[in-house]
Amino acid sequence: MTSKHLKPKKHLLMAPLLLMGSVLLQQAKAEVKVGVSDWPGWVAWYIAEEKGFFKKHGADVKLVWFPNYTDSISALSAGQLDANSQTWSDTLGPLAKGIKLKTVLVNDNSYGNDALMVSDKIKSFKDLKGKKIALEQYSVSHFVLVNALAKNKMKQSDVEIVNLSAGDAAAAFISGRVDAAVVWNPWISQIEKSGKGKPLFTSKDMPGMIADLLVAQEKSLKEKRKDFVGMAKAWYDTEKFIRENPAEASKIMAKVVGLKAEEYQVFIKGTRFFNEADNLKALGSTTDSKSLLKVGPSVLKFLTDNKLIEGKPSLKSGIDASIVKDAQKK
Repeated sequence: MTSKHLKPKKHLLMAPLLLMGSVLLQQAKAEVKVGVSDWPGWVAWYIAEEKGFFKKHGADVKLVWFPNYTDSISALSAGQLDANSQTWSDTLGPLAKGIKLKTVLVNDNSYGNDALMVSDKIKSFKDLKGKKIALEQYSVSHFVLVNALAKNKMKQSDVEIVNLSAGDAAAAFISGRVDAAVVWNPWISQIEKSGKGKPLFTSKDMPGMIADLLVAQEKSLKEKRKDFVGMAKAWYDTEKFIRENPAEASKIMAKVVGLKAEEYQVFIKGTRFFNEADNLKALGSTTDSKSLLKVGPSVLKFLTDNKLIEGKPSLKSGIDASIVKDAQKK
């Protein structure tokens, strides 16, 4: 509170006013700032906000929109956010650097929103040998290709990677300049509508590998635990709302990213939103195919092989299942 809000002749008023200012400052600090970027499992947080699910579960949350996803990762690592919406792969790098982060919730897994698209002349993975495949190098698309090839007993050296952004990769494929492309929606849908290609392999075929999370600063987690538990409960309400009211959910989410509701349907179909049971398995199990500890070594190998990470993070240290366990208690 600045001096212009105080009346200098009323000195006795200053103490309660300063006290009030201190209380307001504490209330402002209590707010959980959460970074959100353009991905269905994260855009869905705006449903929780609009439908009052945060308020219902006593979570004081401020959603902070990041047009550039990478900026949100940096903001969390720098302590400018209490939590961020980011992938498991993008969490391992900061963990390797010793930044104290905890994954507290799994929003979703990609379930078809990432795909290896091929023309009709490609009938099987054998037909891809020596062919040009366009993708954004070192991105999720690259990770999808590595998994697709490995599952079919092939190596990266069996194909020729053409490094292009997702939009340019789709355009190159549609125009016939490359034999295949690994892209995500809306480009998958655009390729299918063009009649030039179909998916040979999608993120449905690699369950758990592309996990989208709520990752928190360890310090914030200790200071604002009640809000994080409330967030988990709000998420479960959100997942249920999307499942039971897909049309209205699409309308809310589409508005956030500037699309029409019907256009957003493809994104929802390609996303597997995680409920309470999914979260308890994903954060607690070491054997479930979709658990972070199960898929972690494969994600880490991709990052290490491509020199995208320095050091070896402890996977367990980056997970805190206690929030979803507390949210389970009625």
